[in-house]
Amino acid sequence: MTVQAVILAAGEGKRLRPLTHNRPKSLLPVANRPILEHLTESLVKCGIRDIIVVVGYRKEQVMRHLIGLPVPVRVVEQKDQIGTAHALLCAKSLISHDVLVLPGDNYVDPASLKESLKSNNSVLITTHRHPSNFGVVTIDEGYITDIAEKPAHATRMTVSCGVYHLSHDLLDMISEHSMAEAVMSFITSGVKIAAVHAHEWQDAIYPWDLLCMNERLLRGITAFREGFISSSAVIEGAVSIGKCCVIGPYTTIKGPVVIGEGCVIGPHVVILPGTSIGSRVTIEPFSVVGNSIIMDDCVICSHSTVRAAVLGDGCTLGEHTVVSSGAGLLEMGKEVVQSSCGVIMGNGVFSSPLVSYENSVIGNDCYIDARNGLRLRSKVIPDRTRVM
Repeated sequence: MTVQAVILAAGEGKRLRPLTHNRPKSLLPVANRPILEHLTESLVKCGIRDIIVVVGYRKEQVMRHLIGLPVPVRVVEQKDQIGTAHALLCAKSLISHDVLVLPGDNYVDPASLKESLKSNNSVLITTHRHPSNFGVVTIDEGYITDIAEKPAHATRMTVSCGVYHLSHDLLDMISEHSMAEAVMSFITSGVKIAAVHAHEWQDAIYPWDLLCMNERLLRGITAFREGFISSSAVIEGAVSIGKCCVIGPYTTIKGPVVIGEGCVIGPHVVILPGTSIGSRVTIEPFSVVGNSIIMDDCVICSHSTVRAAVLGDGCTLGEHTVVSSGAGLLEMGKEVVQSSCGVIMGNGVFSSPLVSYENSVIGNDCYIDARNGLRLRSKVIPDRTRVM
């Protein structure tokens, strides 16, 4: 059976700001690789090599990245981001077989994709503790009977993963903007849509969701060590260390951990499990970093403790910074949402010494000047703000 894949990667990901201000959500790094790359790898592992990617927001970045993938990928543009079904139809001229439709900002394991392919028309489903963020699914005898898109008050926990296996003839029936609406139209027309349970599926609705996805994807890393590693450093578990790195004396790294190229870590630094460190990152002595995503060109100064953090490119944390995980309510755009993290920082944030963060979001290019110490708890700081 020949099946093509269409990855929908045109969206902006406004709820993932400030991280998506300068890059599309499908290119956010998780386990030091873009989400889109993890997804294409899953497709190849389940035997699908005819892949089409629908691009839109910051399309040039996505197209540049796709050129470097080990599998050829065709690209189409969705000029106006008006829905997932509309995005699929943008690729219709390239589709000649049955099609697997996937969101470009999700991780789906190969086993789940293989299960989807066993049913001609199907929707991948799972359970989620926050079902109102997704399409809530009603099932009868293994088939979908209803999809309620992001209901205010969900009556069940079963949700659509946004992965659809559709026979080619169904594409001519699509006139809706969203895939959930299109599926309901199929059902109304008498088409049976099977519900297929996902083995592993990760979605990032808000920035802190990236931490869970990162923790999951780090389980599959291949351990290797390059650069200079001090003989007194202790490395345990699955740890990948890139070229030209320097791991200083008495540094401890407990995997799973991935470290990019050209990093300087230590001496006397502790890196705890669930941590991804990009390239050209400096972590100064007597600091602890755990369960975090540290993107390229960041500096974490000495005597700092950083947990449950996502730091965008080029951030600097001054000496004696403390980032601790916490939960609470945050106002993200027009929404007030339940959040749980240490800190989310956009690109280019400078934070002076003696700042403490808990469950906060700091926008791009902010300057946090503590002087005599500062604690930010459950705060959202807009882009380019100076905090004194």
